[in-house]
Amino acid sequence: MKQNPLAVAVKLAATGTLIGALAACGGGGSGTDTTVSASSAGTSVGPVSGFGSVYVNGTRFSTNGSVSSDDGLEREDQLEKGMVVKVRGSWDDRGQGAARTIDYDDTLRGPLESASWDDLERVGELLVAGQRVLLDGQTVFKGATPVELAAAGSATYRVRVSGWRLDDGSFRASFVGVKSLNDSFDDQNDVEVEGVVSNLDSLAQTFTLNGLPVDYQSAQFDDDLSPEELANGVVVEVEGYLQGGVLVAEEIDDEDDLFDDDDDVEMSGAIVGDYDVNARQFVLNGVTVQVTSGTEFDDGVRESDLVDGLLIKVEGEFRGGVLVAEDIESRDSNAGLEATVSELNADTRTLVVGGVRVLVTANTLIEDDDADEGDRLGFNDLRNGDYLEIDGIQRADDGSYLEALKIERDDDDDDNFEMEGRVEAVTATTITVMGRELLPGGLSLSGITVGSQVEIEYRMTTGGEYVIDDIELESDDD
Repeated sequence: MKQNPLAVAVKLAATGTLIGALAACGGGGSGTDTTVSASSAGTSVGPVSGFGSVYVNGTRFSTNGSVSSDDGLEREDQLEKGMVVKVRGSWDDRGQGAARTIDYDDTLRGPLESASWDDLERVGELLVAGQRVLLDGQTVFKGATPVELAAAGSATYRVRVSGWRLDDGSFRASFVGVKSLNDSFDDQNDVEVEGVVSNLDSLAQTFTLNGLPVDYQSAQFDDDLSPEELANGVVVEVEGYLQGGVLVAEEIDDEDDLFDDDDDVEMSGAIVGDYDVNARQFVLNGVTVQVTSGTEFDDGVRESDLVDGLLIKVEGEFRGGVLVAEDIESRDSNAGLEATVSELNADTRTLVVGGVRVLVTANTLIEDDDADEGDRLGFNDLRNGDYLEIDGIQRADDGSYLEALKIERDDDDDDNFEMEGRVEAVTATTITVMGRELLPGGLSLSGITVGSQVEIEYRMTTGGEYVIDDIELESDDD
């Protein structure tokens, strides 16, 4: 098992922690009363992590049950975990908020041309309408598992992808929805692609989008973009159908502004391009982020870590077209665990899994390995004895533990456990990872030091000790 984060970058995503003390907050479609005593109001863009009402970037938003979308979604109960949404509303620092509006837009939609998936490494790729889509342990699948997609081949499925467009024109998937090729996603256009216009020929009315030829002779333009404003370098989304390897455009929209001036913002995504050390700026979801002397970094990321593809969450204020960062934290998985639950604490939302303390937050995605039943699980659905696969962030701010980003409940009841993480302590007779002390079981710990990234297979003895069966030291390139 290995959960290496994919180094990729982003286009549109952000997540909301709308600050508000809810007067009333119910399940999906809750909220005739969405009044909050707000200390701030603004916009939040990012993946949905739970329901009842809608959780985005750690905030539970009360809603009126409606969703604005051009892609066939009208109600909150049509959303899926992992879908990237834009929430406008108000919030407080207790993680409670009220959504004024929720917007959803597919990042990519079209026929699946090929798929690959490494179930051990938990990484893979899709080719959809000629577009390369990167998958990892945090990607949520609905309608088919990644193993099923990889086995199916082409001409079997159509997919919708919600996630982030990267700097090289590929995509990083937060959510992948799957239907048979004969079914649709309740949208009048089979294909949607986002990207940067290149090779524009205004006479022939063609251009290229992420390497895909586009013919826009019969396209309708939205109110904010005219054919005369179409130019190389403009970010657009194109909807239409494929014909002979060409996307015949029916609709062309430009990139909407994510935020209003003076908005309070929480946004999740992957850094696009190089960090400008002199200006202390980087690009996230198409927005320039300004780092200042007042920007706080949590224990998962430092300013020197701000590189192309790093998945982070930024909180701040949008001023003059720039997001001034107040707080930056990593959202990239750097550790993983596969083991059985032995303890649960609903009050603290913690688990003990394979001897490791695991924190479940409002950002944690929880699902079952059965794709047809794997949506909308909550903490209270977990039980002692469940075998879980967890991707997360190794933390050390309150004792060593694993903050879960994604939990998948598996039917496996294997007594052998696996973990991947950073070594916190090592002696001649023990090694400690994520706060769990393990015995080497006769294996050599030569070359392993504090800070080493290791991959371990281990088991619990009848005496309650944890013994290593196999240990692998990962290189810096892994």
